[in-house]
Amino acid sequence: MAIVIRSLVVLALVLAFGDSAFAQEAAAKPSSYAGLGMGLSLVGAGLGIGLIGFAALSGIARQPEAADKIQGPMVLLAALVEGAAIISLVLCLVISLL
Repeated sequence: MAIVIRSLVVLALVLAFGDSAFAQEAAAKPSSYAGLGMGLSLVGAGLGIGLIGFAALSGIARQPEAADKIQGPMVLLAALVEGAAIISLVLCLVISLL
């Protein structure tokens, strides 16, 4: 998992600072990186929700009687992560339209 995150960071840095090597025009617009921002926000949301689910299921497996106390905060945290991803996607769409 750490290798995937490092690879995504390196890819983002190459795309962010290597625009003269990869782009046809010298001055890149901020809207050209909106797609990269959308992809990274979705990857981050997927990882976040996956880790929340993993932790919740591990806790329920250790203490099945505490399932009711674990599921409520799990759903709340997943909704907050999903909300942050939706806000990020909307901001990327606004930037791409500029």
